[in-house]
Amino acid sequence: MRVMTWNIWWQFGPYTERQPAISQVLTSESPDVVLLQEVSRDDEQAQRLASELGYHVALTQDRWPMANAILSRWPLSRIEQVSLPGLDGADGPRRLLTAVAATPWGEWPFGCTHLSHRFDESDVRVTQVDVIADHLRELRGDPAHDRPVIVGGDFNAVPDSDEIRRLTGRTAVRHRNLVFNDVWEQCGDGTGHTWSGANPYQVDANWPNRRIDYLFVTWPRPKPAGHPKRSWLAGVDAVNGVQPSDHYAVVADFVV
Repeated sequence: MRVMTWNIWWQFGPYTERQPAISQVLTSESPDVVLLQEVSRDDEQAQRLASELGYHVALTQDRWPMANAILSRWPLSRIEQVSLPGLDGADGPRRLLTAVAATPWGEWPFGCTHLSHRFDESDVRVTQVDVIADHLRELRGDPAHDRPVIVGGDFNAVPDSDEIRRLTGRTAVRHRNLVFNDVWEQCGDGTGHTWSGANPYQVDANWPNRRIDYLFVTWPRPKPAGHPKRSWLAGVDAVNGVQPSDHYAVVADFVV
């Protein structure tokens, strides 16, 4: 099963010209499930992409113009969204979107999220990943028998940050018996930078090259379901002279 996560940069840059490039990357990679961030809500971008691909779609519903979306070859059920805390601890505009896909191998839960972006808000992202862990702990069901949760998104944090270390068990976890395996770390090749100065939209970026977009899969899980076999970046090259997004996508193949 192929899963892809991608921040598609809302309506920034040459938005109209970028749309065919985004579609081409999705078509070429042919993922079974796509986890999208910064989806444009007002022109129904997620619905259009789903229609082009023949996929089912789930979308966060609120007043923020940027949405998270889950696109799937298979019908989606149990669609939920969870508000993530902001700087003041109250619910902010960031969301976790979850859905269960009716795959040929059984019901499979997925999550899509986008955390706070500021350099100085690691403490906020720690509270956000704790809310994510709380919700996904329930969504995954029985870790000895049920399918693991695959969650992806733009976490705006590098692998050695407090928030990612809390997810991956490099420091105290939110819940015992729940760790999130970093798929790129298991089977990716190279730095995996999804925010890169090689991207023409980032030539004058204030931030350094970083790996901030992730696919995770929950552990423990029933072997070998959900084990990542291969991971790579997509959307790296321009399509007909147009760079699709300011982020590169992360794609992975999972054992079913």
